[in-house]
Amino acid sequence: MLGWRGIRVLLDHPELFLTQLRAALRAAAELGNLHLLLPVISGVAEVEAAQRLLGQAYEELLDEGVPVSRPPLGLMIEVPSAVYQAEALARRADFLSVGTNDLTQYLLGVDRGNRRVAKLLDPLHPAVLQALAHVVAAAHRAGKPAGVCGESAGDPAAALLLLGMGFDSLSVSVGSLLRIKYVIRSFTRAQAQALVQRAMRQDRPEPIRELLVAALQDAGLGRLLRGQWQPAA
Repeated sequence: MLGWRGIRVLLDHPELFLTQLRAALRAAAELGNLHLLLPVISGVAEVEAAQRLLGQAYEELLDEGVPVSRPPLGLMIEVPSAVYQAEALARRADFLSVGTNDLTQYLLGVDRGNRRVAKLLDPLHPAVLQALAHVVAAAHRAGKPAGVCGESAGDPAAALLLLGMGFDSLSVSVGSLLRIKYVIRSFTRAQAQALVQRAMRQDRPEPIRELLVAALQDAGLGRLLRGQWQPAA
């Protein structure tokens, strides 16, 4: 589970990956709505290898007379090595997306499925927040957008920090969509940025959580944290 997954499996079986790429490109022919997102990227070599296979699939289909277009290519930032190479990776892609679930467990050395250490898995850990801030800044320096997917994007408190850090998009489940939209509409970017600055001065997750809970309560949104919020009719 830790080592052989995501892009590593695909590159170990290029014949399967090429079939998948051809199918995706063919399905999106004449639609132009395809975006590809590569999972568990850990270095530049993986991106370049995937791009070569994507180019091969694209050229083959054009030669066959299929009216395909080359889609935007995104990279999942889920392991520490990708955090530290975020700008180099962003220069080779069209967008970045941070997978907070895996990134948090790999940064903190916590297996999400192990009950003995599950309590240590905290997406508001200062190390996780610093990694997130580093990735979005690196992506923007490269002129590329950065988004977040995972449980943090659907957490009202964490979403405030993600907004303040400057992330361009949040990918959330349908059940969380209205709550997160309500939070985003209730705070200005300047307010969120001020919360980020205060949070980044903390050394433990507990005061960060207290800060965000207080901000939501002061804005009259405390019921979001209790799961009691219902959209207006």
